[in-house]
Amino acid sequence: MRWFLLLLAFAPAANAVPVIPNFTQGSLTSHTETTSKVSETIVSDNYMTGFQYSASGTNIKPDDSSINPPTSSTVNGWTTLGERPNWSIVDQGQPFQFVETFQGPGLSSRTTIQRETEVKSIVNSVSVFSQ
Repeated sequence: MRWFLLLLAFAPAANAVPVIPNFTQGSLTSHTETTSKVSETIVSDNYMTGFQYSASGTNIKPDDSSINPPTSSTVNGWTTLGERPNWSIVDQGQPFQFVETFQGPGLSSRTTIQRETEVKSIVNSVSVFSQ
């Protein structure tokens, strides 16, 4: 055992040798996947800021008098809704058709869209390097 200790005492010192990579080329591959969900609600309101009046039909004609109560707004150049024309049948006893519509100011329609969108993104990259 002494012999071994004596041998270790007189052994030469060990020196470190730097490690240098010994490659000439290589590559790195990367793959990334991302998924995201977007939920959204879109609400669109349409408002009328005035009055809208229309009349149409067959075998009818406007009168000069009115039976509607007056209102303080202007419709198609009339100073009151009560000034709009009254309608009568041209040929009594014959078929006729009459449509009269009126829409005042306010909310006229509301559209609601609910949708969910899924977005998937895939990125593949390759890096090639050489010495």
